[in-house]
Amino acid sequence: MEISERVEKLSPSLTLAVDAKAKALKAEGVDIIAFAAGEPDFDTPEHIKAAAMGSLDAGFTKYTPAAGIPELRSAISEKLKADNNLDYEASQIIVTCGAKHACYNALLATINPGDEVLIPAPYWTSYPEMVKLVGGEPIIVPTTAESGYKITPGQFLEYMSPLTKMLILNTPGNPTGTVYNENELAALADVALDEDMLILSDEIYEKLVYDGAKHVSIASFSKDIYDKVLTINGFSKPYSMTGWRLGYVAAPKNIAAKIDSLQSHSTSNATSFAQKGALAAYKGPQDCVEEMLAEYTKRRARVCEILDGITNLSYVKPMGAFYFLVDISETGMTSTKFAEDLLSEEKVAVVPGLAFGDDKTIRISYATSMENIEKGLQRLKKFVS
Repeated sequence: MEISERVEKLSPSLTLAVDAKAKALKAEGVDIIAFAAGEPDFDTPEHIKAAAMGSLDAGFTKYTPAAGIPELRSAISEKLKADNNLDYEASQIIVTCGAKHACYNALLATINPGDEVLIPAPYWTSYPEMVKLVGGEPIIVPTTAESGYKITPGQFLEYMSPLTKMLILNTPGNPTGTVYNENELAALADVALDEDMLILSDEIYEKLVYDGAKHVSIASFSKDIYDKVLTINGFSKPYSMTGWRLGYVAAPKNIAAKIDSLQSHSTSNATSFAQKGALAAYKGPQDCVEEMLAEYTKRRARVCEILDGITNLSYVKPMGAFYFLVDISETGMTSTKFAEDLLSEEKVAVVPGLAFGDDKTIRISYATSMENIEKGLQRLKKFVS
């Protein structure tokens, strides 16, 4: 049986493959320390779970509007205005089955076959694959540790062609922890406006920033750039709601309407009672987010201390998210070889940087306990030495 060309072009997800292998070994009783998954290790806050369970008890189990329940879309609108200085009407917000789904729908609604999409590397592993799926051409723009893994306006222009339609921007970033400041974003916005480019701005890690760093939404600079940006966000990272599969895209009115129509013919609505949980997340107390951030801050500091004591490894201190992208080039190993041997010899799971477009690095997630951080990084130190 023939397979479609679009899926033949796809590369399997190395992040999910590593995580699956680690979990399989763990199920066999092997003492695995997993730094692979991009998933908070905290439970979903109680008031969010209670809201979802209460809606189940009340029989809220039917279809909702494809774009989400009105009260959740309104709550997202209020949140974007208060937190991000973004004035989106509720009708411009489409609630999706996770932020990944929001990214995919945004690309499907805007990218035509042959359109080029600029993706700074290291990148989140699914960006190039989603661009391929919608018929676009991912154009990878390499960044360096010296630049803090940030694309510059000069690179934006250098890698652009007459076919370029969009730049994908992820800040705070996965896997680098990069946070673009206001001036850097303003400079990229100027290029996008001058060249009539769209920007897909993935802001799912916005609540997880450190050392006084500030998240800024690129769509907030002016009405002109606002009309060029599709803003992606969701509930999985700040509220530890990964399995709930809830995200959203906020977009200019004409694009939002098309995404709504698209979603009505594909997935339809996100899970009804999960949306009630998301509503509680935005309307309820926010101390849960601060508590998780405080713990991530402690873990990040400890990872820095231990990595600083391991020769042949280096890193750019992450200012957001919950990852370290560690340069292993001095070991002389590829990222896949390094990750495979580390798992085999020391039972520590990391993601090879090849998954993110940088084969001289590995990604370590500190969305795990301090005990695991201590044990796992000591094993890493032993392996490297």
